[in-house]
Amino acid sequence: MSTFMFKNKLKNYTPLSNIFIDKYMPRARGEYVKVYILGMKYCVSGELGVDSALFANTLHLLETDLMNAWNYWNDEGVVKLVPIDNMGNFNIDFLDLDENSSDKDESINLLKELDNSSTKDMLQDIEKLVGRTLSTKEMKMYIGWISDFNFPPELILLLIEYCVSKGKTDYRYIETIAINWHENKINSIDDAQSFIKKHEDKWIKIRKILNYLGIRDADVLKPQELLLDKWINSYGFPLDVIYRSCDITFSRINKADFKYMDAILTNWFKGGIKTLTEIDTKDFKKSSYKKAGPKTGPKTNFNDYEQRSYDYDELEKKLLGWDKND
Repeated sequence: MSTFMFKNKLKNYTPLSNIFIDKYMPRARGEYVKVYILGMKYCVSGELGVDSALFANTLHLLETDLMNAWNYWNDEGVVKLVPIDNMGNFNIDFLDLDENSSDKDESINLLKELDNSSTKDMLQDIEKLVGRTLSTKEMKMYIGWISDFNFPPELILLLIEYCVSKGKTDYRYIETIAINWHENKINSIDDAQSFIKKHEDKWIKIRKILNYLGIRDADVLKPQELLLDKWINSYGFPLDVIYRSCDITFSRINKADFKYMDAILTNWFKGGIKTLTEIDTKDFKKSSYKKAGPKTGPKTNFNDYEQRSYDYDELEKKLLGWDKND
């Protein structure tokens, strides 16, 4: 399931450009037009985001049809579809349309550019990496990055290598990564390598936490990813501490609840608790925790530590901040 985040332009009506009606609507499939109009309505009415299942159900479409529609409008230059993460979540920006919007690539003289040996070599190397002949649209896109994004050819090749290493050779995916790099002000090999390492290190840890919880990457929405990023980078917790919050959450409410885990970890962070030893010596000796007798039952990921009994009502109030309302 994906989540689409809209860059809002608040209005109490849904504007539809005459240029869209005259130039883009006649040649588009009917369901694509419906996706565009409903997306525009969500955008201008202040909707922060909507998940793909709800969006598709509203229009009686499949989620794959929905994704095909957004890719189509992105290719037409009507919207900018930018992935937020690698779990199928996107930002959608509705672009201002003008009479020349469909001719944006015409400023690139492809024959002239191919006379430049470095540009020609770059395109040939890209074809080897992706394993196919590039279309005219793709060649103009890659050439355009040199001036539009200030990407030197060697950086473009590194970007393509990175995408290919992840099994992604579709030019739409490659373009979204390029936009992401540009927005992060990456314009050198060193910048790119540092960015890739930071991004990959983060996702290695996230995947370990999700695996511990028995959750697939594709099932995690953007708000949950933001919490995971906060625990890892903002709070600086090691994985074993995050695992402990998972264990406590599961033992308390018998499910993996990100909000409950966040309450536990935030409480530890505010209390300066950073390690398992500090959890056991500082947190679990507070009056709200009471030691239990010998633990029973099979040993699992959720009970392979010393079991304790809790004053559950008091603990829940504290974790969720309800004690401050008394």
